[in-house]
Amino acid sequence: MASGSRPLFGEQQRFMLLLVLPAGLLMLLFQVVPIVIGANASFRDWALYNPKKVWVGLAHYQAVITDPAFLEVVLPNTFLFMVVSVLGALALGLALALLLNRPFRGQKLVQTVLLVPLMVAPVIAAIMMRWMFNDQFGIVNAVLEGLGFEGQPWLVERWTAFGVILLTDIWLWTPWYTLLLLAGLQSLPREPFEAAEIDGTSTWRVFTHLTVPMLRPVIVVCVVIRAIDAFRTFDIVWTLTGGGPGRSTELFSLYAYVLAFLNLDLGRGSAAAMIGGLIILVVGVVLYRVTDRIAKA
Repeated sequence: MASGSRPLFGEQQRFMLLLVLPAGLLMLLFQVVPIVIGANASFRDWALYNPKKVWVGLAHYQAVITDPAFLEVVLPNTFLFMVVSVLGALALGLALALLLNRPFRGQKLVQTVLLVPLMVAPVIAAIMMRWMFNDQFGIVNAVLEGLGFEGQPWLVERWTAFGVILLTDIWLWTPWYTLLLLAGLQSLPREPFEAAEIDGTSTWRVFTHLTVPMLRPVIVVCVVIRAIDAFRTFDIVWTLTGGGPGRSTELFSLYAYVLAFLNLDLGRGSAAAMIGGLIILVVGVVLYRVTDRIAKA
């Protein structure tokens, strides 16, 4: 070593690398390696019942992007679910956060009750909703019939079943929005609001001209994270409808799952997963740039 040269990593840097090494190894083994294996499988004729593993190039990708079910049902359902779920839970979460931001009697109890859905596993919530909306003995139809209305086959028709899926997802995620937005509201400076109160500004103008602009960075983070997560939703839909009736409520994650693990075609299922990864990457980048531009406006 030449005189006066310094080592690439100092003692502090080596210690920091040692601390992150276990997490890095776990990420490598359980995230990077499976992605590489899946990418390799997507270019091969890799079926579990006859794993030839013959190189087929982009054949699986072409089959997926030309599949009418993928183009006409799966993608529209996935994006519709993502938009309605994210915006619905955001609106309800913001409304609840605004209500909880003002002190009132029993506030802690109300906060605890509102956070209960965060403690419920999505599969359990989906099972609960499936029983509630059962067309024969569900409590929803029982209430409707008690009020003189006719019960509905909620999970038998496309849009009612899709509505139940959205309702379940919004119910589960609204407390998450509420918690983050309430923390954001409580961190806002009080001086602008006090000045607006002295000037006699209406509540709506305070909300639109002060609260929302100052809360935009938190809203941006919430929307981007939740939109990416909503794109890969699986458990709620699989438990409630299994993608039915027919394939009318099938989302992207179910599409890839059915190809890979029900049809036992790992090649085409991996290709679908790779296409979904590229789609959500593009959507995430675009969504982040759009919301970030809105936040800075």
